[in-house]
Amino acid sequence: MTRRPVRLTALTLTAAVALTLSACGGDDNSSEGKDKIAGANTGDSSPSPSPATSDPAAATRPKIDLPSDLSYKFEWPKTGDKDKDAVLADSEQSIKAVDLAIVNQDALDKAYLTYYEGEAAASTQEFIQAYVDENARVTGSYRYYDAVAQVRTKDTASLVYCEDQSRAYDMYLKPQKVNKTPVTKNSYVLYNTQLARTDKGIWVVQKMLSQRGSTKCQP
Repeated sequence: MTRRPVRLTALTLTAAVALTLSACGGDDNSSEGKDKIAGANTGDSSPSPSPATSDPAAATRPKIDLPSDLSYKFEWPKTGDKDKDAVLADSEQSIKAVDLAIVNQDALDKAYLTYYEGEAAASTQEFIQAYVDENARVTGSYRYYDAVAQVRTKDTASLVYCEDQSRAYDMYLKPQKVNKTPVTKNSYVLYNTQLARTDKGIWVVQKMLSQRGSTKCQP
């Protein structure tokens, strides 16, 4: 194949949302059309907190049950602010929901559609479909850190955070083969998301911007 599936790396903040497909583990020569599927090493994984059970809308959130070869470490502790912590909790679930759709090979999977709307939902659908078309999915370990949540109004917020993809790779399903890539500066990605709170109380991603190889996220 000349084109490989890739990790979601950018949803522009403009009206014409563009999906940027960049290599995940990241050799410096990779740009469009290269991939990221999580590596099977899960030693540093830790369970992420569930959305606050005190939220009366918690029951409306889908259950996200991922295979054991996928793990996530969210190094963004609670802030003590109820709204900011809700943004962080729902953002964790939104990240996992996209990977669940890829695992399910379903570009219209209900879980991720719970957490994405508008431009972000449209571009995320295209991203998931790329994996479906290639009969591939993600596998391995992801780490998220340096999160800064800001609640701008009662129902709007932003979240900036870093993602470590150094042990994240793409895995083709038939025949099963993990496509491991070397770790470079491009293995670290900065995300800037804009969110809105729905009438059900869920913080959903409406727009997203990313910068691969950002100096702010380098180890």
